[in-house]
Amino acid sequence: MAAAKKRTISGIEDVRDRKAKVIKDSGEKRHIAALILARGGSKGIPLKNIKVLAGVPLIGWVLRAAVDSKQFDSVWVSTDHDDIEKVAKAWGAQVHRRSPEVSKDSSSSLDTIQEFVRLNPEVDVICHIQATSPCLHPFHLKEALEMITKQGFTSVFSVVRQHHFRWQEVKKGGSVATQPLNLDPSNRPRRQDWDGELCENGSFYIYTRATTERGLQGGKWAYYEMLPEYSVDIDVDIDWPVAEQRVLRFGYFGLDKPEVVRLLLCKVSGCLTDGRVLISVSGEEMVSVNTRDTMGIRMLQREGVEVILISSSEDPVTKALADKLSQRTGCEVRQLGKDIQCEFKAMMDDKDLDWKEVAYMGNDAPDVDCLNLAGLSAVPRDAPVVAINAAKYSCHSAAGLGAVREFSEHILLLKKKAKSQMEQDRIHRNTF
Repeated sequence: MAAAKKRTISGIEDVRDRKAKVIKDSGEKRHIAALILARGGSKGIPLKNIKVLAGVPLIGWVLRAAVDSKQFDSVWVSTDHDDIEKVAKAWGAQVHRRSPEVSKDSSSSLDTIQEFVRLNPEVDVICHIQATSPCLHPFHLKEALEMITKQGFTSVFSVVRQHHFRWQEVKKGGSVATQPLNLDPSNRPRRQDWDGELCENGSFYIYTRATTERGLQGGKWAYYEMLPEYSVDIDVDIDWPVAEQRVLRFGYFGLDKPEVVRLLLCKVSGCLTDGRVLISVSGEEMVSVNTRDTMGIRMLQREGVEVILISSSEDPVTKALADKLSQRTGCEVRQLGKDIQCEFKAMMDDKDLDWKEVAYMGNDAPDVDCLNLAGLSAVPRDAPVVAINAAKYSCHSAAGLGAVREFSEHILLLKKKAKSQMEQDRIHRNTF
């Protein structure tokens, strides 16, 4: 398996030798591959698969779950678009560059999967994951795969339980009466008295290589039921804000718990400010700071998160300006030299911190290493692509216009989510 990089809250980790422990009937290991189809020509939402959802490219949510599940010998994205390819590789996937023959509007998923299977003869089991299912978690994939590897099924697909009464469709203008399809109107059941129906939620389809010769479901098949809160499928733009709220509550954020963040390192130029320096006739330098951003900093401070504003040697802040910023924000403003990683290491050693306990906000190529190393990292909306690909969160707001406030709220939301989970775990331990 080619080397891959794992993108999680804690950064990048080598997963070259992570092999699925699955045995073929002959005694040999079976190669299990995760495959996400991500064509560039989405008709509903342009480049939907890499549009940012809750700070992460849409496809990043399922790639993170797939890599962190540790169930796959290889993780693939099948695409025909350069930008999707770049994002896929940044999130730990190999890329199947699909042919023009299977990249048409009329091409089916089966056409693409059959091409992938033909070009990758070592693959024995395919887990086809939908990029539009951002609430997928590693445990979903692990449990469903065990139905293939341990229970002998050849095809497993995800479903969700729904309680919808369905009626026969009647064309407009017709005089034919509609008919109930799954209920007796004279004896309508209460919700609690009806088990509902199982419907495909499109999150994933797992099947053996042989199954793909005739379709995506066949042989000895079974369903894997997911709870409704995890069954998010984005098809139209109006779903986006709803999906963001669902993802922030039920999405998978990585292996490490975000409540450990104790320090935010935030660049002044290009993050707290919009990068412009105004110079008066007398030579006095001025910058603009948004009150929303300073409030975000104070919100973090109230929750025990230290905030240090940093200024690089490329964009130095004068001492007078640094003093004003420190007074305005209540933060230390630290001027760094060229070897910023060395200075950060000394700073963290002094505070007895590790990178996983640090959040970093940068905005350009010199910040890439720190964006990768930090437990949480973010860039403003107007950051260059090289920085966006390295960050774990991409802000909707631009630099100097609320990006710091947005990232501060994101940090606090993850801390609250993690604390809630810890409390729930404590309740479970005490109860059972």
